[in-house]
Amino acid sequence: MNIASASKWLYAGYVAQRRGVAGLTAEDIRFLTFRSGYTSFATCLAGQTVDGCVNYLSNGVYTPANDGRFFYDGGHMQQHASRLGLGGLGTAALAAEMQSQLGADVGLGYTQPQLAGGAVSTAADYARYLRKLLDGSLRLGGQLGASSVCASPATCPAEAVATPIPAGESWRYGLGHWVESDPVVGDGAFSSAGAFGFYPWIDASRRYYGVLARASLGGQPGYESVQCGRLIRQAWLTGVAR
Repeated sequence: MNIASASKWLYAGYVAQRRGVAGLTAEDIRFLTFRSGYTSFATCLAGQTVDGCVNYLSNGVYTPANDGRFFYDGGHMQQHASRLGLGGLGTAALAAEMQSQLGADVGLGYTQPQLAGGAVSTAADYARYLRKLLDGSLRLGGQLGASSVCASPATCPAEAVATPIPAGESWRYGLGHWVESDPVVGDGAFSSAGAFGFYPWIDASRRYYGVLARASLGGQPGYESVQCGRLIRQAWLTGVAR
């Protein structure tokens, strides 16, 4: 199924794995925490390469005023992938490259060469990825929540410009994933909700994971899945129905 923005967590995992023991660079962190200034992403076409998508419409436009400030946008990862040398890859080659670092057992494909939102996968395959984060097989597992930045303009207008999170909540954003840190309703989970409702998470204790796999085109599917996921975690951890 289309996992939309849950693709972001996969790309961050790929980058961390590829960098190896040397670790992420300052530029990697700036791009993966969405503070690069590339904030005008529109869409990719199925037959394009990564670079073809960068050069399509406004995707490669750099906005200096947004540099250094959180702006939820696919342009960051698209530009980063191009700089990382993935520019010539189409959808099939891109999926194979991701699996070269995440593992062939993590099944995924791409409907378009968009790193931040073009992946397709299954709940079982994404769960396999989450287990690898938890057991240390993938380096990003040890960096959950690391380098996180304020991602809610209502809370930190000087640091954040645009977010899909409701104005009444305050979250942070780490390396390709959210930290659900709102002091009132948040439980500290790490997650990456997709626009159609696909919602993977790891709980704050880094002991449990979950995937809510659904697809919807109406309302706010991503945030609705977040709300459902909170209830699932509460019920699981307390043994009390919610």
